[in-house]
Amino acid sequence: MPELKSYSVWDIPTRLFHWINAVCVLALVAVGYLILHGSDLEIPRTGTLQLKTIHVLVGYVFVVSLLVRIVWTFVGNRYARWGAILPGGRGYFASLRSSIKAVLSRESQQYLGHNPLGRLSITAMFVLLMLLATNGLVLAGTDLFYPPFGHSIAKWVAAPGVAPGSLMPNSPDMYDKASFDSMRSLRKPFILTHVYGFYTLLVVVALHIAGVVITEVRERSNIISATFTGRKIILGEPVDERQSGR
Repeated sequence: MPELKSYSVWDIPTRLFHWINAVCVLALVAVGYLILHGSDLEIPRTGTLQLKTIHVLVGYVFVVSLLVRIVWTFVGNRYARWGAILPGGRGYFASLRSSIKAVLSRESQQYLGHNPLGRLSITAMFVLLMLLATNGLVLAGTDLFYPPFGHSIAKWVAAPGVAPGSLMPNSPDMYDKASFDSMRSLRKPFILTHVYGFYTLLVVVALHIAGVVITEVRERSNIISATFTGRKIILGEPVDERQSGR
């Protein structure tokens, strides 16, 4: 008879990143929605400016958390590293086919790390998060003249005789009109990418959450609680332990 075993899987930095990142993304989504639909919600310009400031400050926390997690993919435990996150590697596609077949046949396949489908989901989120973070830093400079690009943008658009460091958002009298219009044109692809990336992330996150809940219910596993405790309780031998020969 297979027996229940407890395994240490998610180390502390990985768990901290997961939840800091989750809270930041939820906050950024909520504030971003208000910014996007500010006119429909009749939010005044000063209110929109405050929302953008909050969005950027939360974004800084998010970017730091994301950078720490990227570093940790090189130095963390085996389940935190790129090899356990990115799709590919020896036997991955065979495992992916087996995983899809198991889902369709409602067969239980328990993994300690991310299963093959989960690795696709995590990779998609990583790519989107890095894209949104990069775009967000550029937009923070164009909208609020915030670091790391804000000073360069301020020097670009400041009217003659106006100190770049004194520039304020929504203050057209302080801007050189031609330079400001050029900056806004350069900004357009970044804002479009940010908006469409935002909606794509919502879909990917929703699919990720649905996959976690369905897997937890179907396999009666503890995927969610393991993100708090770091330990997974598995009945029998996990697939990835068997594949690694450990």
